[in-house]
Amino acid sequence: MPSVAVKVYSLFFKLLLKHKLQHRSQMEDAESPFGVTSRPEESTAPANPSFGPDGVATKDIHIDPLTALSIRIFLPDPSLHRGGARPRWSPDLDRRNSYGGSPATPSHDHGRRSSYDGAGSAHENGNGADAAAGAAAGNYRGYLPSVVDARRRTDRSKKLPIIIQFHGGGFVAGSNTSAANDFFCRRMAKLCDAMVIAVGYRLAPESRYPAAFDDGLKVLNWLGKQAKLVECKISMGTARGGGIGEVRRSQIVDTFGASTVEPWLAAHGDPSRCVLLGVSCGANIADYVARKAVDAGKLIEPVKVVAQVLMYPFFVGSVPTHSEIKLANSYFYDKSLCLLAWKLFLPEDEFSLDHPAANPLVPGRGPPLRCMPPTLTVVAEHDWMRDRAIAYSEELRKVNVDAPVLEYKDAVHEFATLDMLLKTPQAQACAEDIAIWVKKYISIRGHEFSY
Repeated sequence: MPSVAVKVYSLFFKLLLKHKLQHRSQMEDAESPFGVTSRPEESTAPANPSFGPDGVATKDIHIDPLTALSIRIFLPDPSLHRGGARPRWSPDLDRRNSYGGSPATPSHDHGRRSSYDGAGSAHENGNGADAAAGAAAGNYRGYLPSVVDARRRTDRSKKLPIIIQFHGGGFVAGSNTSAANDFFCRRMAKLCDAMVIAVGYRLAPESRYPAAFDDGLKVLNWLGKQAKLVECKISMGTARGGGIGEVRRSQIVDTFGASTVEPWLAAHGDPSRCVLLGVSCGANIADYVARKAVDAGKLIEPVKVVAQVLMYPFFVGSVPTHSEIKLANSYFYDKSLCLLAWKLFLPEDEFSLDHPAANPLVPGRGPPLRCMPPTLTVVAEHDWMRDRAIAYSEELRKVNVDAPVLEYKDAVHEFATLDMLLKTPQAQACAEDIAIWVKKYISIRGHEFSY
């Protein structure tokens, strides 16, 4: 069972959340096309464009002039040679039992986490060192960290995979720049050795469905546009015979006017190794974006979604599952509060627990599940939404999609991302487990880390 401190904190958390939701439900004329991406009462972490003690630099970008949509980029120092997320195996503190496959490493049963695994394969890709060298040697000075010694280390820099992260908060709260989300994204950037893009999508009730889902797709399209701008500038420089230096003086013009390349992405990002990671309601957004990426196919190239991670997804349905009945009054986010959040998020004339945004198994929700990317699902023992998330993973495995489930014992909803629980051993273990699985699909050397 969760500790007494968690239980007490959960009680006050639910009282405060209920007050906030009821207040927002009474707001008149709250809807706004521009929207908001954070709440004034939430603590935020400022962006730091320099590599700090943790080796991660951050910066914020407002990518859509018509809405409040913004992103925060987390860049781990590309000159650091880290071995990635190799877990620290300990005989007295193991975190996994393996179901559905043979374990690749010794395991000791201490009930920390159960895994329902499927088949998987590694994804290989080049490092694009030439493009990184060109961008790193550019004239940009404001936000490119460690630019002083960039020229001396371009031979050791490498293209990093990209993780697009969607925060939680029931669609009505949370922020990509909150202190808790900043800590979590830094942790994932270091463990996965990847560039993390935290999405600041528009919140409800100011911006109801499908605003947050559309914002997630806009970020994917923006990433593709950035990749194509880099390709255009490189090809134009080659055609003129001026090399990269000539490209820097060129200008790409699209329907929105002059467009410039985002230097961090140009120097270090590899959009062909893109992973979607959603937390709570952010998992619903990630799954939607993955489906749209499948539908788009080659239209979003060179962006390729190679995997997605759904952390305790915010799935519901009209027919209650066993966990929804047994754990309806569970910790932090109980069923009544979550249903109120759905009422604030969905338009009044569309409200249904079987809405495609809420229920992943509703009939007629395309594309076919067999086309979905590999999907890792993280669930908590004391989360009333766990059974529906497991059921979705089971449906994916039936059509041969690599879709393991990691179930953590004595854990609550958002146990790995909530501010109070972020620094617990279980939260660290969860992040390491996610990194191990993700590395199967983003490793440029084709190394597989399996269970």
